[in-house]
Amino acid sequence: MDVGIARERLAGERRVAATPESVRQLVGLGLGVRIEAGAGAAAGHADADYVAAGARIVEALDYAAVDVLAHVRPLDPATAARLKPGAITVGLASPSTELPTVRALAQAHVGAFALELVPRISRAQSMDALTSQALVTGYRCVLEAAIRFPRFFPLYMTAAGTVPPARVLVLGAGVAGLQAIGTAKRLGARVSANDIRPASADEVASMGGTFIRLDVDSPEATAASGGYARELTADRGALQRELLAPHVAEADVLITTAAVPGRRAPMLVTRDMVAAMRPGSVVVDMAAESGGNVEGSVPGEDVAVATADGAGHVTLVGLKDAASAMAADASRLYAKNVANFIALMVSDGQVVPDFGDEVVAGACLTYDGDVRHEPTAQALAALASATPGVEGFGGPGAGVPGAGVSGRRAEDDVEGGAG
Repeated sequence: MDVGIARERLAGERRVAATPESVRQLVGLGLGVRIEAGAGAAAGHADADYVAAGARIVEALDYAAVDVLAHVRPLDPATAARLKPGAITVGLASPSTELPTVRALAQAHVGAFALELVPRISRAQSMDALTSQALVTGYRCVLEAAIRFPRFFPLYMTAAGTVPPARVLVLGAGVAGLQAIGTAKRLGARVSANDIRPASADEVASMGGTFIRLDVDSPEATAASGGYARELTADRGALQRELLAPHVAEADVLITTAAVPGRRAPMLVTRDMVAAMRPGSVVVDMAAESGGNVEGSVPGEDVAVATADGAGHVTLVGLKDAASAMAADASRLYAKNVANFIALMVSDGQVVPDFGDEVVAGACLTYDGDVRHEPTAQALAALASATPGVEGFGGPGAGVPGAGVSGRRAEDDVEGGAG
């Protein structure tokens, strides 16, 4: 069976779904690997390195010929339709926002496995692409802030005077938030953080940060499955912003990391809260591409927000393609996630999904003409009923043990603290 790796077509995407290291792993499993010429160039991998690892380089990947397609960004409907019946895809799929592609995958009888649906259990950690890419993004957030901040991060005591450390506030203590806390701390900043889950206090402290406790809700009301936070109701979100306002005003650098898989990011910080910060302060919104945690953030742009006192402005950074900006290590981690997931389905050199395995079943998006992920199937059914002429699909997991069971509930779970 052949695994195909194409160049990512989305503008700004520099990652690749396979590295020479992961190719060696796949070849060792008895699989063939076809790499589109130049697929790994932006991540620092030459075609010759793939050939040395056992891959075959092709000028243009024939989607209809591959048995398994590994990808980074979600496929488009046209690409999905070109795959042969029975083919398997492994990658990030963003199912709730890419419904036309999900429909095309099901109609083509393609077995699609979405890495963001991998259950958050110990055995699946090596396949958890959301975690590996959040690690990269959290690190990058701090670097973007440090570049724009007009002062040092660390404390300096010199003969010419003392330079105080920067005060960094991180909202959300998921994987990205904890990485941001640790990175800012290593740069010498004084770091504090908030997450609506009180249990996150120990994790924040382990990274060297000070946890800010807000009386927003009970631990039971804010906890959700898989280690995520539950999105707050509108009135509780308003209370959270009110309690956060003085802490935001005191920060030199604010980094927000709350994201809801497949849904619009929760709004944590208003424009008025940003305007209350000191001139020269920097805000980095990690969730800008999914709607933003900060009011007024624009993906890929720096927005100058005038301070309330009229003395200057705050730089609001809408982060975009953060993981792609560090394509080498992001690809190293992602490609390993992909290879480990494919390895879970390989038997005697053939990729055969075992739906008795909770990891395989949980990550399954479509298979044999059905949409197996229940929330996505419901969204497609709702779209079909609301749009005349749009064909929907039957219920998830028909006749397949364990299908439709996801370790992540995109309906109400939030990475990091939520508003």
